[in-house]
Amino acid sequence: MARELYTARLEKKICISQVAQCYHLEFVLDGMESFPFAPGQFISAVATDPNGKQQTRAYSIASASRENRFDLCINRVEGGFFSNYLADLTDLPVGGTIQIHGPHGHFILQEPITDSILLATGTGIAPMRGFAQWLFPPEDGPDAGPNAGEDRSNGKDIWLIYGTRHETDVYYQEEFEALARRKPNFHYLPTLSRALPAWTGLRGYVQEHASKIVEERAHRLGLPLPQPPVDPSIPKADLCFDIYCYICGLNFMVSAARERLAAYGWHRKQIVFERYD
Repeated sequence: MARELYTARLEKKICISQVAQCYHLEFVLDGMESFPFAPGQFISAVATDPNGKQQTRAYSIASASRENRFDLCINRVEGGFFSNYLADLTDLPVGGTIQIHGPHGHFILQEPITDSILLATGTGIAPMRGFAQWLFPPEDGPDAGPNAGEDRSNGKDIWLIYGTRHETDVYYQEEFEALARRKPNFHYLPTLSRALPAWTGLRGYVQEHASKIVEERAHRLGLPLPQPPVDPSIPKADLCFDIYCYICGLNFMVSAARERLAAYGWHRKQIVFERYD
């Protein structure tokens, strides 16, 4: 059965990293009052390439639901079609439109909200931005909606660990730093794998810093590591945990992070992930 297509008009396009050629795009669905989705879901964009072939690509939504709007975060890809089509002003100028269908996907926050570790690399930051906006809606500005200023975190600790190679590739840094100043239970931890000497932040890979958080939290709360096995009599649908980890990035990072967490006795249901390669 054919999926229903919607027309999304590009309202804003900003290059947020010249070096990485990363773009932030804001779309509006004219003629629709709302476009509801859960933070972390994705849309599929549809377009025809120069050879006349219809192409479809999935992109995580880089915002929380707000009226009839959504944001994307995309990198240009050498030799690719779709991301370059979205990035080029000649192909998709402000005011231009694309066809989409969705929302899709199950990479969403588990409820009730618990302490949570968000791990991302590259454009895997997109769904994490959606999580952060939903948990801590902006108090004002263009992204503030009817729930402006509401705190949905239930006071739980939320760690966002974002990994990339160079400082020029840290996307949405000012936005997350401002949120960390506003909300003491939101902890923003960018880390670089190829940092220059002047970098004063964290170094290394995201899974290494996730391990430190898990160990320090367990020590502070007096919890055993590795965790005791889950009672097998509990139906899978009824499983709930006091902490989850949400991972989005390339397969290598996702696999490495899952392996680290499994070594602590974490159940696979505690580790929610999405790969984009």
